Amino acid sequence: MKGIVVDKKKYKMAIDEARQELRIQVHGLIRENDVESYMTDLQETINKVPKEKYTFVVDGTYQTPVPSKVVSQLEQTMQFYASLGFKEIIIVKPSSKIAQVQLRNALERIDFPGKLVDQI
Repeated sequence: MKGIVVDKKKYKMAIDEARQELRIQVHGLIRENDVESYMTDLQETINKVPKEKYTFVVDGTYQTPVPSKVVSQLEQTMQFYASLGFKEIIIVKPSSKIAQVQLRNALERIDFPGKLVDQI
C-alpha cells in the first residue's frame, strides 16, 4: 500500500495520490473496542483528500466473519461509507466465504452505490 497514513494491527489506511484512491485494508475483525479509534483514524484520513475526486477502496480480503450480534453494524458501516461523498466506492470481497455472505446480505438491505469486486 502506497502512502500509508495509519498502520495499526487491525487495519491500514493509505492515500494513493497517483491513482486518487483512499485505501483501507481490514485484518481480522474490527471489534467493538476498536471502532472508536478506527472511526477517528478514518475521519482524519478522509479529511486529507478531495472526496469528490477520489475512489474509496475497502479491501476486506483478510476480514474474518463477524459474530451474528454485530452483523447490523456491518450494515451501518456500509451505509456510512456510502454517505461519505466519494466519487466511487469499491469493496474487495473477503476471502472467507462466510464473511462474503455476511457482506452481501448487509449490502442487499441498504441502497449501496458502490461496487463489490473479487480483487483490485
